[in-house]
Amino acid sequence: MPVPDARVELKLNNQWTDITSHVFSGPGVQMSWGRTDEGRTVDPGSSSLVLKSPNGLYSNRNPNSPYFGLLGRNTPIRISTTMGETALDIPDGVAGRATTPDHASLDITGDLDVRVDLSPSIWGGSALGYELIGKYSVTGNQRSWRLVVTGEGQLALTWSPDGATTPEYRSDVLPLVPMHRVAVRATLDVNNGLGGVTVTFYTADTLAGPWTQLSQTVTMSGTTSIFNSSAALEVGDISNLGFTNTGRIIYAAEVRNGINGPVVANPNFAAQTVGTTSFTDSAGRTWSIANGAAITDRRVRRVHSVPHWPAHWHTSGHDQRAPIQGAGVLRRLGQGKKPLASALARRIPSRAELLAYWPCEESAGATQAYSPLPGGTPLTVSGWDFAQDNTLSGSSPLPVIAPGGTMRGTIPASASTTWALCMPYRVDGTPPAAEQEMLSWQSTGTVRRWRITMSATGTTVLGYDVLGAVVVNQGINTSGNGLFSGWVRLEFTASQSGGNVNWQIGWTKVAGTGFFITGSYAGTVGMATQIDTKFGAGLPDIRVGHVSAWSAFVIAQAYDSADHGYTAELASTRLTRLANEESTTVRVAVSEGAPSRPTEAMGPQRPKALLDLLQDCADTDGGILYEDSQSLALLYRDRVTMENQKPAMVLDYADGDVAPPFEPTESDLQLVNDITVSREGGSSARAVEEDGPLSVDAVGLYDTSISLSLATDDQAERIAGWRLHLGTWDEARFPTVRIMLHHRPDLIPAVTKLQIGDRIQIINTPEWMPPGPVDLIVQRIDDDLRALKWDVTLTCSPAGPWTIAVVDDDVRGRVGTDGSSLASGVTSSATLLSVSVTSGALWTRTASDWPFNILVGGEEMTVTAVSGASLPQTFTVTRSVNGITKAHSTGAAVRLKQPAIVAL
Repeated sequence: MPVPDARVELKLNNQWTDITSHVFSGPGVQMSWGRTDEGRTVDPGSSSLVLKSPNGLYSNRNPNSPYFGLLGRNTPIRISTTMGETALDIPDGVAGRATTPDHASLDITGDLDVRVDLSPSIWGGSALGYELIGKYSVTGNQRSWRLVVTGEGQLALTWSPDGATTPEYRSDVLPLVPMHRVAVRATLDVNNGLGGVTVTFYTADTLAGPWTQLSQTVTMSGTTSIFNSSAALEVGDISNLGFTNTGRIIYAAEVRNGINGPVVANPNFAAQTVGTTSFTDSAGRTWSIANGAAITDRRVRRVHSVPHWPAHWHTSGHDQRAPIQGAGVLRRLGQGKKPLASALARRIPSRAELLAYWPCEESAGATQAYSPLPGGTPLTVSGWDFAQDNTLSGSSPLPVIAPGGTMRGTIPASASTTWALCMPYRVDGTPPAAEQEMLSWQSTGTVRRWRITMSATGTTVLGYDVLGAVVVNQGINTSGNGLFSGWVRLEFTASQSGGNVNWQIGWTKVAGTGFFITGSYAGTVGMATQIDTKFGAGLPDIRVGHVSAWSAFVIAQAYDSADHGYTAELASTRLTRLANEESTTVRVAVSEGAPSRPTEAMGPQRPKALLDLLQDCADTDGGILYEDSQSLALLYRDRVTMENQKPAMVLDYADGDVAPPFEPTESDLQLVNDITVSREGGSSARAVEEDGPLSVDAVGLYDTSISLSLATDDQAERIAGWRLHLGTWDEARFPTVRIMLHHRPDLIPAVTKLQIGDRIQIINTPEWMPPGPVDLIVQRIDDDLRALKWDVTLTCSPAGPWTIAVVDDDVRGRVGTDGSSLASGVTSSATLLSVSVTSGALWTRTASDWPFNILVGGEEMTVTAVSGASLPQTFTVTRSVNGITKAHSTGAAVRLKQPAIVAL
């Protein structure tokens, strides 16, 4: 059996079943997660193991097996190990909690201070968010307070002064990624002395602090109080609330009566014995573990699915086994190549008020437009040439209609006393001088036939009764409104108001504004029953698509943004929206680094396979779309979360934390010194490295070009520059880091928390290697679990290019000269340097700007003073900061150790 205490489970009949005893210990369990190199898309995760299968135990079609019929394709498999830390584990999909009954000490009605130490499987991106702690019951209006993480990744403190009303205040988005451990804190000052309420949010490494304020203090006018409810205090899931059952590890929690006041509850789950189901904290509160939560030192390493169940046996009939391969969710998504429908064709049918709909996205050669609605009948047409116009960003190609073309389609009956029609159109060529029929339909009620005619200068709305008499004849001056320029939505609605019918016509420019004209007449509204239009013979070729009828005026909600394909939508927003729209197919949680630096704006969403659309977001933004290790879902971390990271793990080479081989390479596989970035459907920008050791002149041409979904052309230049920076980073690479956890079990907690994109640091490297520490970004994690070993191999890339400028920072906020060198050589012990500036401004002579570190010939020095208003300048330095001691010759380059790098 694999070690240390590895466990393998299958999800059968919606229950996890332990099958560890059937795992062959020789081959063990191998798992992979991530991508083989930076810049690549993430590979589907995989796991492999061999099961003993006596008498065909793991044969899905063996009637004698207790698992008969349960081992279908994509049966979930879960692999877990001991993690070296005890905590309250609430698995993904489980409403687990720790709870303590109401007590007089918990009946806080004034100031509140609440803290939680946790590692959740996601921080943001769930549909509804998840609970952390609360004394809050909706039953009988017994609400006091609760602290939750919102779906957007914010802390939210809610309280009630009366058990029913619920003020709530939120923090900024937590700049954290899944499984990263942090302590969070919220304080409520019910009377701040200024006639108001103050809510403040904090984060820290532990509950002991020190605490860093997460966002600006939130205040509201008027004082408040907290209702003294009878609700239990719950950590994790809060009973009777409809939040998402998100996996989370909770180490401890704390509730104080007053800000920094006395502790009234402090369950320390990390201090309990594994398997404990009840305990008393130091404040005297008795806690019970419930609903599938557990106090454990076990951590889920991977959740995969088993796509098939092969069977093997010896020719003698003995040694029956099942060698199985688990796979991450990317494998299944990668096999789904059918493009999703256009943005409009997906959005419009999602509305319950829709009565009739014809996308008009047929292929060339079609003779009618189908309806995707159940029971919907086709739109019969003449003079239509399908799939000729692709200028409506939210649509697949649409038809061009010849002058005099027709369309006719039935609208189902509705009991509503309001109905609406919408027809997006575009007319190319010279607008008609005389009014031409644009849209006509039949209805019941007082008006039996409606016609809308339009010209370059005017529009007329006409309504005829059952005898053909004119009931409505409204002329509208529409000159100068651009109704024959680009795509426009023609919208019409009618509704009953007492004995009158109110009607409204409007035009909305796609990705623009609209205007509306209203009118009324005495009578009944009836129902729209049939589109029946003959386009004017004087119209130039007209393009039409996504014609619809509604039982309410919700056209804006149905069409807005979707009609231009959500152009300019942020990459993070698109990921979340697509995941919500395809919730039965995939879940995606998004981690964002800073609200002030949002993800990149996307171009129009065109019909593509779901995984391709998701990957487009990652490619445009420059982050990583990867598999969740805790569930069959996807995670996205934006590029900002990888900048200026604290090390998630520090390894000491001298102490044996890193196993051989640990060797640098100087490969050119990632080198790119000439890159062109193109906007899909737009222009391009080029960035070329012309100076330095990896420039085109120094090493030759290494060029590439990429096409990205971008909202505007000017994004291409910024992205090209950033990708050039990544592709020309001049540093030795350490492609793999191997850790033998069976020799270093003290590293298990840190290793099991590592995420793709995390920074690790290796200190005390040997003297024959480049000066350390070595900073790396984890791109892939491979596990090899066997009877007597647990090897973890990390595939890495340099973290250096992700150390970016920070304004006013003493290290990362400095800008060096464009070029400097030694004016004369120095010995290995000299503390005065004569420095010439070959390009750019002189070095600072302001004492408050010192000290700062420089590099000369690989030796790091600390500059403690600079003098000289002309060249050469004199530096006073402390030598051998990085352990390098050597003499330097005249002309040796002088540069900042950490020059400011402008982020994307």
